[in-house]
Amino acid sequence: MVSGAEMLSISAFLEGKHAQAFPSFGSERMGAPVVAFCRIDDKEIRLREPIMEPDALIIQDPTLFSAINVFTGFNPDGFLIVNTTRSFEELGIEEFASQLPPGNILAVPATELAMKYVRRPVPNVPLLGGFARLTGKISLESVKAAIREKFPGPLGEANISAVCAAYETSAPLKS
Repeated sequence: MVSGAEMLSISAFLEGKHAQAFPSFGSERMGAPVVAFCRIDDKEIRLREPIMEPDALIIQDPTLFSAINVFTGFNPDGFLIVNTTRSFEELGIEEFASQLPPGNILAVPATELAMKYVRRPVPNVPLLGGFARLTGKISLESVKAAIREKFPGPLGEANISAVCAAYETSAPLKS
């Protein structure tokens, strides 16, 4: 997600917006949950602290739902993008999801798309396609340009195929 947050900020910057991306590592051990933040605004951003009340959540690993409360401080009008092929009932978040505005929730089979196009289980790029589709805060073209900047060559083009597939096949869910 650290690379995903960086590409999200690059996408926003390419559209003339101000952005900052930064990770937060809670533990020093391998496999510990990692949180990455991205701020996007039309004006200069002076804040440097973690985001405590996010307007959007991109959940790369849905097993976190049973490990920590990922929804703490979440904006009740916010956007939720989850890497999953399972239903929200199966994930145990149907009650929370039902409280969000209709059309603000998206399930993206991001790991499967990454495996298909990139041949590695790296769902961050397809999730960016879902974010662009759901929120409209960044364009697909800006995401593709950010990918080409971060991953030039064949790897970048494979990731672009994955992001386009996520963007084209994902549709917001009714809560």
